[in-house]
Amino acid sequence: MKPKIKEVIVVEGKSDTLKIQQAVEADTIETQGLALMEETLELIEHAQETRGVIVFTDPDYPGETIRKWITARVPDVKHAFIIPDEGVPKFKGTLGIEHASNETIREALQGLYSISSDSEPIVSSEFLREAGLSGGKNSKEMRIRLGEKLRIGYTNGKQLQKRLTMFGISKEEVEQALQEMKEEGTNE
Repeated sequence: MKPKIKEVIVVEGKSDTLKIQQAVEADTIETQGLALMEETLELIEHAQETRGVIVFTDPDYPGETIRKWITARVPDVKHAFIIPDEGVPKFKGTLGIEHASNETIREALQGLYSISSDSEPIVSSEFLREAGLSGGKNSKEMRIRLGEKLRIGYTNGKQLQKRLTMFGISKEEVEQALQEMKEEGTNE
């Protein structure tokens, strides 16, 4: 039996909707990719007021751009993420939700983060530098793995602090994730 999701899930297109509905029972709103229109944003606002919204876009530049547009307009939405490796097609095609397994989709939806309305950084930029997540030789690779581990997607060095704050992720949670990465041998 498929889990039933109360919130409306915002995806990029029809293929994403079909894939989501294979994994869970849910209603979706499609953005039509980067062609996100005003009426779609209004629909997302209304859905947030009535049922709540989960933004679940592809782990690529257009997906992140859409996520930012929606968050700017409807700041209290929830976010679900897959890592790029989970959205790679078996053959040729574009990276995306439609290529993820049903298990991956259910896992991403279970691991939701609500956006924190707190604007004060939870994790200091000094800590991020000291931890090697910004300004270092392997910082990008570490941020990629950290984004996968915390299921918050990839960010550049400047955006990492903002993303951690946005999702209410504490310094202790970052330290725990870094420790796990070290034990797995993936933060070197």
